[in-house]
This record gives sequence, C-alpha cells and structure tokens, in this order.
Amino acid sequence: MPLIESIAETINKARKRLVSHINSTMTETYWQIGKYIVEYEQGGQEKVAYGTSTLTELSKQLTARFGRGFSRPNLVNMRKFYLYYPNCQTVSDNLTWSHIGELIKADDLLERSFYEKECIAQKWDVRTLKRQMKSALYLRLASSRDKEGVLALANEGISVQKPEDVVRDSYTLEFLGIPEDYRFSETELEQRIIDHLQLFLLEMGKGFSFVKRQYPITVNNRHYHCDLVFYHRILKCFVLIDLKRDGVQHEDIGQMNMYLGYFAKEENMPDDNPPIGIILSHYKDDLLVEYATYGMNTNLFVSKYELYLPDKELLKQFVDKVVNENDKEKN
Repeated sequence: MPLIESIAETINKARKRLVSHINSTMTETYWQIGKYIVEYEQGGQEKVAYGTSTLTELSKQLTARFGRGFSRPNLVNMRKFYLYYPNCQTVSDNLTWSHIGELIKADDLLERSFYEKECIAQKWDVRTLKRQMKSALYLRLASSRDKEGVLALANEGISVQKPEDVVRDSYTLEFLGIPEDYRFSETELEQRIIDHLQLFLLEMGKGFSFVKRQYPITVNNRHYHCDLVFYHRILKCFVLIDLKRDGVQHEDIGQMNMYLGYFAKEENMPDDNPPIGIILSHYKDDLLVEYATYGMNTNLFVSKYELYLPDKELLKQFVDKVVNENDKEKN
C-alpha cells in the first residue's frame, strides 16, 4: 500500500474513533443533565410538575454560558432521556443523540425497545429510523402476532430464521407517491418501485438484495417474466415477487407456483434453499387464497400493499389489547 494511502487510512480511522467518542460523551452528558433536572430540582419525583418558566430560565442561562444546544425542547428531551433510560450506557455507545431524540417520542416501552434494537442491529441512520416510526413498522408487525410474539418482537427485534419471518401480511408503499384513487398500471407500479428501490428494500426488511426486474423464464418455448427477483442473504434463497394492481386471482397463484418450481430446478445453486414467492396485490380475498393454495408450496405467500400510511392509533389499540388481555386459562 502506498505511503499516502496508509497515512490516510490511519487518519480516517482516528477520526471515526474521535467522532464516536465525542458522541458517546455528549450523550452521557445530556443524560446527566436530565438526571440533575429530575433528581435535584424535582427531588426525584418523576411526576412533579416542572414549570415552563423554570425550564425556560435554565435554557437561557445555559445558552448564555455554553452556546447552542440547550434550548427548552432539548432540555425536555434530556429529562425524558433520563426517565426512559435509567442506564444510558445501553444506548450511548451505539446511538447518536439524534437517534435518541426520535426514540423518546415513543411513549410505549415495547415500541421504543423494538426501534432501539433494530437501530443498533441494522445500523439505521436517523432518516431511516424516522421513516420506520412514521410508517408504524412495529405496530404493523406486532398486529399479526399473539402476546408472546409481541413481547419477543419488542425484546429481541426482528428475527429471521424461516420464510414466514421475512413475509408480512401487508406492506406500506406510501413512498411511491401514488394517490389512492389513481388508476396506475402494473408496469408503472414496478417502475416506481425500481425508482425508489432503496425505500422498497427498507420496507421489505433486512436481508434482501436486488437481483433483476422482469426476470425471464422460458418453459417449452413459452416466455414468462417474474416482475422482481431478490436474493435473501440470511435465508440463502431467491425471493420472487409478482405485482398485481388490483386483487390476486387463482391463475396468478398457479403461475407463481410454476416460477418457484423453475427457480428450484433451474436457478438454485446446490447450497441454495427453496425459493420464496410473494404475490403483492392491492386487495386480497383470503378465502380465494386459502382454496387456491390448498396443498401447494408452503413458500408461496399472498400479501397486500397499501399506498398510504396506516392509522397508528387503531393499530396501537389492537396491539395494546393483545398485550393486555389475560390468558384464557386464567379466566
């Protein structure tokens, strides 16, 4: 390695360590300030009213002495940081103050725990965290689980061990910018996904790598094309996606099953696992899907997509009901 490259690499590594150290130190400092506000000025009483005038005055004095960074909203966040994270070490070494500022917007402990763990595990930047919280990722995932599943999701984050772990009942594609009443074509839907591929991959979840659009499949001189093909690096398998503008029909399911058979026989390498097929449609007839997939490949899924953000409050009410309900055996 040339001398200049060796020196440059050393300097870049040092800068990264310095930035990480500065971030950790500042985060711990903000936590300590929150602790002073709660314990010293409120006598440790978490619910004692802390007057707006007091925080405003504190903000003015700190700003005059130390400059920017001590606005009243920031002081409120420092206070919440201390209250929500009694041990700041759990996040200060892994997340920036900007991450923490977003996390403490979630009042629910389980929801906050989920986003915290995913942030650290997936190395989300702040923009990604904001998008996932805005699209209610946790609530959407939790709404399809039982009580134990919700608690596991919050405590462990997203676990990927089998095909069912990477496929959701519904996906939110609001980032495509398609109005709900707009009559788009499947080709346009595909193109918009390609144009926003990074966000689509984020919505699909961890482990997906893009392979090809309109993947050609030839059977007995008849030519077909799978809309989108991905490879899942964790499950080590192809993931085939067909897009439907409206509802899925039984022939769509049969066609996807043929695609799965083709990939298993013709495209898989010896160490690949069986492929996964997802038909992504705007509407889903559960009864039709149940009958059409009877006795069929268990790696074939039909999911819905929405073109607008979900109603967070309704999702939260549903998840809270699942978490808080008593076991039937105890009734």
